[in-house]
Amino acid sequence: MLGSDQVHGFNSAMNADSSLPRQTGPSLAERSRQPEKPGVLRGQVWLTIQTNQAQQLIHGRAGTPDKPAIIGLVGFADRLRVIWLAARRDDPYADWWLIKVHEAVEANESFIRHRQVELDKHLEQMTGMEVNVASSQHPYRVQLQFANPYAYRAAQLVASYDRLVCTALTARHIGLLDGAAYVQVQQACARKLRALFMLPQGYRLLKIDRDRVQKAMGRSHEARQIMGEVPEAILSGERQAPLVPRKMAFPTGVAAHVGLHPTSPATRMKTSEVENPDG
Repeated sequence: MLGSDQVHGFNSAMNADSSLPRQTGPSLAERSRQPEKPGVLRGQVWLTIQTNQAQQLIHGRAGTPDKPAIIGLVGFADRLRVIWLAARRDDPYADWWLIKVHEAVEANESFIRHRQVELDKHLEQMTGMEVNVASSQHPYRVQLQFANPYAYRAAQLVASYDRLVCTALTARHIGLLDGAAYVQVQQACARKLRALFMLPQGYRLLKIDRDRVQKAMGRSHEARQIMGEVPEAILSGERQAPLVPRKMAFPTGVAAHVGLHPTSPATRMKTSEVENPDG
């Protein structure tokens, strides 16, 4: 049984506890408030090369009365942007061209890699000599801003070609390659890359979609005349490139006015925004 002093102390302690602020859960307003989302993602991509040969592949060559134009990496990426956006609008011909680009990129990667391995083996077989592959004291560095991943894969091909040319020049300098063999290596790879860069030029933007092609409506007949009969597996959607844009459905009358035109060269060598696939 508690004494009077104990009862007074117990009551005082209870009163003191009741004066403390009580922890409560978040209010309904706080629970319903959405957290602030992160801002737009931004990044930078730079391509650094050592050789004039690789630099020429980046910018290509303007046409003259005596010489035809040569499409470079920048022109390739510019035209490929149109195809990428058309594929987003469900143009099956754009899907077809993305497959062609993907296959050409894969073939070029294999071709350059094979020749790089051959040259590396020759250099490794040198006995009593340590050979460092030639590099530029003032490499060329350019910032890239492309609208699709295949343009960046093509830029990586230019970097791989640049490394191959440096290796071939080094092998020629120390007598492992004669002049004719060096030219053959350098020109064979350059021709294949230029052929890749020309691929998007065969596509024509006719503002059609899969449904119109399947029903032979709109300009689908013109598309068949210009670009051929799209394979059934691509038309049905069964076959597509590994890297494709997310399809977007535009309201009728809006899609026909969406501008899918190449951007100016001045807008492509700046800081790139990374597309959020979920935003």
